[in-house]
Amino acid sequence: MLHLPARFAAIMLAFARLFRHRTWCHAEILLLGAILAPGKRTVTSLLRIAGLSRERHFGNDHRVLSRARGSGRDAARLLLGLLIHAFVPTGPVILGLDDTIERRRGKRIAAKGIDRDPVRSSDAHFVKASGLRWTCFAEDTAGEFVTLGSEPS
Repeated sequence: MLHLPARFAAIMLAFARLFRHRTWCHAEILLLGAILAPGKRTVTSLLRIAGLSRERHFGNDHRVLSRARGSGRDAARLLLGLLIHAFVPTGPVILGLDDTIERRRGKRIAAKGIDRDPVRSSDAHFVKASGLRWTCFAEDTAGEFVTLGSEPS
């Protein structure tokens, strides 16, 4: 069992409702490892940082992610609520969104689509790109980077 500071444990425990009890035991270790691991965050590196590199049944931890039936949207909604509560409890919330296309090929990539490539396209020339569309979401906590109503320089 993990022994964490009370405030840290309470934040991690908020994600427990997204998992079944047996799965949460493994997901909690992966979540802690993801926070603490430097460099690439593979399941193996997460287990290594949590002190479980010699665990005999490491496959159980790999299956937490590969057989996940939970909703990523529910986890994202929960994380956004925790971030807003922690960094911007009062005042305006400034959000930024960006998307990019990861060019991937293959018949096993289920979410692949054909989208307009904003980098290589212009008003007169339309370029299509095949791949996965990733969306990045950012929160400006102190209002330092964006001033409402101003033009970018």
